[in-house]
Amino acid sequence: MKRLTIASFTIIFLCSILSYGQQKFTISGTITEASSNETLIGVTILIPELATGVTTNQYGFYSITVPEGDYQIYISYLGFEEINHTISLTENIKLNYQLIETAEELDEVVVTQNVEKLDIRKPQMSVNSLKVETIKKIPVILGEADVIKAILLLPGVTNAGEGASGFNVRGGSVDQNLILLDEAVIFNSSHLFGFFSVFNPDAIKDIKLYKGGIPARYGGRVSSVLDIFQKEGNSKQIKVNGGIGAVASRLLIEGPIKKDKAAFLVGGRASYAHLFLPLFDVDNSAYFYDLNTKLNYNINDKNSIFLSGYFGRDVFSISESFVNTYGNMVGNFRWNHLFSDKLFSNLSLIYSDYYYGLKLDFVGFNWNSGIQNFNLKYDLKHYVNDKLQINYGINNIYYRFNPGKIEPSNEESGIVAEQLIQKYANEFAAYIDIEHDLTKNLSLEYGLRFSNFMRLGQDEINVYSNNNPIIFDPQTLVYSKAIPESVAQPDRNASLATYNNFEPRISASYVINDKASVKASYTRLAQYLHLLSNTSSPTPLDVWTPSGPFVKPQILDQYTAGYFRNIKNGDYSLETEVFYKNIKNRIDYIDGANLIANNAIEQVILNGKARAYGLELLLRKNEGALQGWLAYTLSKSEQKTPGRKSTPELERSNFETGINNSEWYNTPFDKTHDFSIFGSYELNEKWSINSTFVYQTGQPTNYPIGQFEFQGLSIPYYGLRNSERLPDYNRMDISATLTPRKNLNRKWKAEWVFSIYNVYNRRNAASINFSNNQDTGVNEAVRTSIFGIVPAVTYNFKF
Repeated sequence: MKRLTIASFTIIFLCSILSYGQQKFTISGTITEASSNETLIGVTILIPELATGVTTNQYGFYSITVPEGDYQIYISYLGFEEINHTISLTENIKLNYQLIETAEELDEVVVTQNVEKLDIRKPQMSVNSLKVETIKKIPVILGEADVIKAILLLPGVTNAGEGASGFNVRGGSVDQNLILLDEAVIFNSSHLFGFFSVFNPDAIKDIKLYKGGIPARYGGRVSSVLDIFQKEGNSKQIKVNGGIGAVASRLLIEGPIKKDKAAFLVGGRASYAHLFLPLFDVDNSAYFYDLNTKLNYNINDKNSIFLSGYFGRDVFSISESFVNTYGNMVGNFRWNHLFSDKLFSNLSLIYSDYYYGLKLDFVGFNWNSGIQNFNLKYDLKHYVNDKLQINYGINNIYYRFNPGKIEPSNEESGIVAEQLIQKYANEFAAYIDIEHDLTKNLSLEYGLRFSNFMRLGQDEINVYSNNNPIIFDPQTLVYSKAIPESVAQPDRNASLATYNNFEPRISASYVINDKASVKASYTRLAQYLHLLSNTSSPTPLDVWTPSGPFVKPQILDQYTAGYFRNIKNGDYSLETEVFYKNIKNRIDYIDGANLIANNAIEQVILNGKARAYGLELLLRKNEGALQGWLAYTLSKSEQKTPGRKSTPELERSNFETGINNSEWYNTPFDKTHDFSIFGSYELNEKWSINSTFVYQTGQPTNYPIGQFEFQGLSIPYYGLRNSERLPDYNRMDISATLTPRKNLNRKWKAEWVFSIYNVYNRRNAASINFSNNQDTGVNEAVRTSIFGIVPAVTYNFKF
């Protein structure tokens, strides 16, 4: 099958090259925003006479090769004035354009960057783009604009509830999402345990969420890719913008280092609600702060360099005796080079670090853990002609995992310093991805990614009898840890395990007419890193572990198909998709598994599988005073961990029960119905009204199925995993934005945002716990709700 797939791609590719041999000329250049010189991603360049066009890449570059002749060129990007340019093409030419932001804000798009007919023709599917302006309109808790909270309103995207970290895509877990900030991996996307995201909306230029049909340049996760690019900085003039909110404030400064050649950007956020806690005689505190930076320098027409970074920390403390500190730090040096008007390249050197620290003075020790990686990427894009574009490249990531280090916090501490065994790994990938218009109506995007993962040597590794770290007792039907026979000490350069995977991708679009198309895709992905968490929502203490001798990589096969339609010339648009996902080697845990400070994690892990399938619908209104969307998802997400096959030489029983008697059971991310509405209404020049409504099926959980008496106490016992559900979740939020008219005639521009989260004060259940009533001794259910109604006011400004 692999050979057939590779051969098919090769034949299509060669035929494509041979079929475009006639004399043609190339138009290429960069498109920027006039007021800041910021490059623009996804700008549409159309040549109507040839019914063809391209869009700018992540760095604002475009290239299109067409026959000699006279043409009209249309450059369009929603929120900006369209350019109509006539050219006579007799040679290769370079055309740079600067777009002027339109004064009419009502024309802004809500969800996607554009709704041009070209998008209907593109084979790319299962992708959502969000404009920063839209994110800032969405009402959220405490009034702080939030990227993660915004994408939760899209079809196929949920999370584990209020105050939960991260997000789940198409029934997948949080660790199955690849989150990139300027190409650097973000391992924890949340501040304050999920109440805020780590992304400062003022510093962001472009956001894309890939749920399926993922291009071959991405890999390493099996559910989704959230690709975020920061602004590059204004190279024309100093600009300042920020906001003062109920619990946090932000400030961003950007400007030229050398006008039209080099620019900088510095942005910071911090929360300060903890500063008021001493007024109420409260010693506890919780706060966060982060910093975004970027420098860029346009050396010449063929070379540009960028240096970007992010640093963020969360601090949670209880009376100074318990202090929890965690956060991300990333840095990226990039070099863009233009080999020719058809060949664009980008070289990136990336560092990413996630740190978790814990100080426990009352027991006298400090704890820290984390994960670091160093990434070298080299990507090229070859614009062969107007019908064929080729992306290819390589990347190599070196990982260092620190599961935990314990140190005494003072001289009186009785704690002995201990370093849990650190783990090392290397992941290499090479890919080719082809965008190909086969006919006027049929377009393809197909590619192949090869990934190699090597688990490197470490100080110690357990050796088990028959290589079996878990024992099953057929009498008690209980899994338990195996006792190691010995401990090996492999060399650091040794290979403990090596995995190779070919990951084919193909997407197709067939245009029915100028208004509608059908699309389909197949994606294979391999994931070599695993987040160790047996809770429905990850916590900052959750530890990542690499694949190795006992933990296999997750392998995804995803199939999608959809129907897409523009209605009333793009005033409305409809997207419908069905998907089916099958994942091999999804890790599961034996009952009573201890994942924290565990030097032998293989003793509590079983390899299972998962599947998810469903229907997604997205109806958008893109024009007029009222804009917004309606999203609905009907889906199922299940996991299965069967008993291991009978293998006498491995001392395994015929009667292994697996998890839940080897039957399929709901994952913690299964939500049958997920319905959301977002609406934005421009009432007049001063006021705009925004609102959201969310309804979801309750999250799977466990309730007691009975109880027994023990020494006068009622002890509950539980049945199969995730066989019950929390009550259904629903919530409505609303906000109003006031923009004073005097803003029009001065440099200082400001707005007031008044918001109410959970308008009708619904007490949604974050969890339901069962415990003994201290007075009666009888078991009772206790519902925990995080938020009722929450009003907030935010003041935003720029000059």
